[in-house]
Amino acid sequence: MKFKKLELTGFKSFFDKTTFYIEDGLTGIVGPNGCGKSNIVESLRWCMGETSAKSMRGAGMEDVIFSGTSNRPEKNLSEVSLFIDNKDKDGPEQYHKLDEILVTRKIERNKGSKYYLNEK
Repeated sequence: MKFKKLELTGFKSFFDKTTFYIEDGLTGIVGPNGCGKSNIVESLRWCMGETSAKSMRGAGMEDVIFSGTSNRPEKNLSEVSLFIDNKDKDGPEQYHKLDEILVTRKIERNKGSKYYLNEK
């Protein structure tokens, strides 16, 4: 199994839906200070089950939701989806029929977060 694609919507500094493709080989994240590199890595950790808001550089887990800027309003929902390549069938046995596994985590203000596996 390997990561294939990461999609973020409303996660920290990512207001719009943003997609990152993870190609074969080494994937690097580069850019100037403050452009969101750490937020990309944190979104991956959060989607995979991070429960410590402190380790996500926040006071509470809702701090991962886009909080607004002078140009854009705050969002009420944050969503991260991780697409996992399972063509080699080395995932859990119940997923051997699937070529791809989708893990999604959503959090809504004042309602908490939920996980979805293959949209269920």
